[in-house]
Formats: sequence, structure tokens, C-alpha cells
Amino acid sequence: MSPAARAALEEWLTHLRALDGRSEKTMAAYAADLRGWLSFLAHHRGGTEGLAALVTVPVGDLRAWMAHERGRGVSARSLARSLSAVKGFTAWLADRQGADATAILQARAPRFQKKLPRPLSVDGAADVLDSVGDDAREPWIAARDTAVVTLLYGCGLRISEALGLTGADHPLPEVLRITGKGNKQRLVPVLPAAREAVARYADLCPYDLTADQPLFRGTRGGALNPRLIAAAMERTRNRLGLPASATPHALRHSFATHLLASGGDLRAIQELLGHASLSTTQAYTGVDAARLMEVYAAAHPHARRRA
Repeated sequence: MSPAARAALEEWLTHLRALDGRSEKTMAAYAADLRGWLSFLAHHRGGTEGLAALVTVPVGDLRAWMAHERGRGVSARSLARSLSAVKGFTAWLADRQGADATAILQARAPRFQKKLPRPLSVDGAADVLDSVGDDAREPWIAARDTAVVTLLYGCGLRISEALGLTGADHPLPEVLRITGKGNKQRLVPVLPAAREAVARYADLCPYDLTADQPLFRGTRGGALNPRLIAAAMERTRNRLGLPASATPHALRHSFATHLLASGGDLRAIQELLGHASLSTTQAYTGVDAARLMEVYAAAHPHARRRA
């Protein structure tokens, strides 16, 4: 990669951060994607080239890169994300260079089957909330784990959002202001069960929950590591006989799916989850439809005869 290309990449990443505040995890993925693309071009063409040449890359070279990525085991889903990063960088660079990047911008991403979220059943989610603290060594840790998973299922929070709460958020209000991905804020109603679970944890917690410190603490008083909640979920699902898909994030999926199944409005659920695009939330309609077909196949007389 030439120094000019490296400098352009860093400038583009800075531009993205300033434009829409994307998460550092997303930015790191984009940076890795672009470094791979630019390094491939340098090797494929036998040397580094100027910035203008990066905009006018022939479709054949782009296809060669995609074939190279698939050849080293990159999934279609990951390659589609990488291509999106390449297009974004190229469009930005083309605007600065006054060049035509149509060839790259019109390239199609590989098709892939979107995975449907795998929520728990209503009873399964309730069982998790009731028993996730059963293996804890101390009552306050049991209360902590219960409070966290109750926020994931009862409010649809991401694990990072739940663990991002501070002592200033206690006692929980009726409506929480959550800062999610891309620093986007949303308002989330808090169920009484969630407020009660957090209040119980706060009463038992041996550490001073000051306003400027994390609300949920580890055994030594530091910020709670999300891996500990994942481990508690693993023990719980093994004990309850739930599938491996019963993870902390599955509780957020369950929140959305159960709301939709109860007649919740899709756009309202989008707002509650903090999805930037309605198409992301629409994945839950696929879950609901899949369950409807299961019920149909099991219950409809004609379906039973065919089976």
C-alpha cells in the first residue's frame, strides 16, 4: 500500500467518525477491509499506484479480489460487508479526485442467506430470568445477573447498553435514555420487573454505586465483563435444556419477536431496538412467519395428511 493510499484511508476513516459516529468496532472492520483491498491491488498489479487509479479500477480486478477473498475462506456475508467498505471509500475518493467510479459502485455483492434471529419461547425466556442466578456464589451476584438479563429481555437492550449504565441511572426511571450504536439515542420504557430487579441488585451490591461509575460490577468492584453474563447464560441454558442459541443477545431478539407476535407495531419496535433501518427490524417478521408455518404444519388437517 502506498503512503498516499494509507493517508487517504486514514482520512476517510476520520471522515466517517465525524459524519455519523460509527462504533470503533465497525471502524476497525472497515479499516481491515480496506487494507486488504488496497494490499491486494498493489500485489495484483505488481506495485503501488496513484490515488486516481484506485477510483478507476477495472471490474476484472474487483472480481479477482472477490475470488481471492472467497478462496481464502471469507464468507459471502463478510465479503458483502467488505465490498460495501470498498464502495464507500471509492465514492469518497472519486468525489475528491473528480473521477468516475461507476465500475466499482455498480458492482454487485455476493448473495447470501440472511440468518433469522433465534429467539427463545416466552416460557423459555421466563425460565431464564427465574433461574439465571441459581449458580451464583453470592446472593448479590445472583441478583446482578438476574437484573442484567431482565434488562435485555424486558427492555430489548444490547448487552453493551445494559453494562453501559452507571450509578446515575439508579433507581431506574420509567423511561431510560439509551445511547446505542453510532451514538444514536433512543427512549426505552422500563418495566416494573426490570426496575425491581435492578433495585434488588443495588440493595445487595457490596460496592458504592456512585453516579460516575458502572452500575453493574464484577466481583472485585470493577466494571462487569460481558463474558460473565454469557457464562451465566451458558450454565442456565444447559441446566434448562435450551439450545446453544440461547445467548444474552437472544434475549433482545426474544423481546422483539414476542412484542411483534403480540401485535406490536414494527416501526415502534424499530425505535425501541434502536435500528437505523426498518429492514433490520423486518427480520423479526420472518421469525414470526416461520413460527406461524410451524403451527400450521402441526395443526392443519391437510398439512398433517400430507406429512
